[in-house]
Amino acid sequence: MNVVIEIPEDVSAPLRSRWGDVQRRVLEAVAAEAYRCGDLTAHQVGGLLGHGSRWETELFLKRVQAGLHYTEDDLDRDLSALRSARDR
Repeated sequence: MNVVIEIPEDVSAPLRSRWGDVQRRVLEAVAAEAYRCGDLTAHQVGGLLGHGSRWETELFLKRVQAGLHYTEDDLDRDLSALRSARDR
């Protein structure tokens, strides 16, 4: 899909001078927000942004403060599974 947005010159000029590649920054903003909302996985974010590794994606998500979707319930399940595996 191609998405086109129009940004007036008086707005785009300062963005270009500060950000350089405005198109890339917009794509990153969409990817970060979609991850925060749970609409994209980290793997999908990496694919969208052309990252070469999971670690590159993790660094990106950390930089944009889009934390891992991991709840206390997730932790409890993981701990339970680890205890169960240990006791076998």
